[in-house]
Amino acid sequence: MGLSTDPVRTLADLERQSFPGTALAVLGHPIQHSLSPAMHNAALAEMARTNREFASWHYDKFEVHPDDLPGALDLFHARGFRGLNLTVPHKVIAFTHLKPAAPAVRMIGAVNTLLRREPVGWEGYNTDGYGLAMGVREDLGIALGDSPIILLGAGGAARGAGAECLLRHCASLWIANRTRAHLDALLAVLRPLAGEVLPHGFDPQTPPADLPAGALVINATSAGLRPDDPPPVDLTRLPRPAGVYDMIYNPPQTRLLRQAAALGVPHANGLSMLVHQGAKSLEIWSGVSAERTAPTMLRAARAALASA
Repeated sequence: MGLSTDPVRTLADLERQSFPGTALAVLGHPIQHSLSPAMHNAALAEMARTNREFASWHYDKFEVHPDDLPGALDLFHARGFRGLNLTVPHKVIAFTHLKPAAPAVRMIGAVNTLLRREPVGWEGYNTDGYGLAMGVREDLGIALGDSPIILLGAGGAARGAGAECLLRHCASLWIANRTRAHLDALLAVLRPLAGEVLPHGFDPQTPPADLPAGALVINATSAGLRPDDPPPVDLTRLPRPAGVYDMIYNPPQTRLLRQAAALGVPHANGLSMLVHQGAKSLEIWSGVSAERTAPTMLRAARAALASA
């Protein structure tokens, strides 16, 4: 079931329709479920109350097949769009067609936010790490810096999360993934960012005895999206964590979070991460601080979920 009633547009719409004002969009495949238009348009309406410059800003969602993404980026630029968000599977695909804005983004190898540059092209950013850090602090009262981290997964989401934890100087980083080749590849990517904190890997089915107590467990896998998904790790096989954060926000209570609740461990889903990464994207496009727009975005996201 889709989470949003906002219309889904296509590249055919982009070619034949006009998008007056300052246009923003999110691209994905699939994209029907995206809460981003509800969040961003609510924030833009709030911003316009104090600055009429933003009255003409609007945000749409576009279904774009991965094979069409390179040409789509050129077309969005030609049609004058100011900024784009990218969701799965476009974050990594787009990276090869852009000039990332910072060395950390180049290291992550994925972008979720594009800012128009003249005369051609886009500049790429990744706000997912910021969203994670803010969401964890807001929901669990835990700072990524100085905290021991147990990260579940070795895909694109885990790459961004692991990089953010290291850049914020986490106390330690342990990464769990069942496919050793994927785990080793992620460890190799993250080690240049590690400094004095060397990332370690393990199989979630056989956790090592020296895992840290009081760690923050972050789920960056897709396990939990479907009701019959097994949890990505059995929390009873880990030293008692300080908290569990699941990047999945729908369903709002995954099996991992239900187990955390049963064990009395503080826990939260990824809705706050979604909101804060979106607010940071809007800051890049508009200059309006993410802290100002995040509360409005959160209210809009909760309302969209409640009406689904």
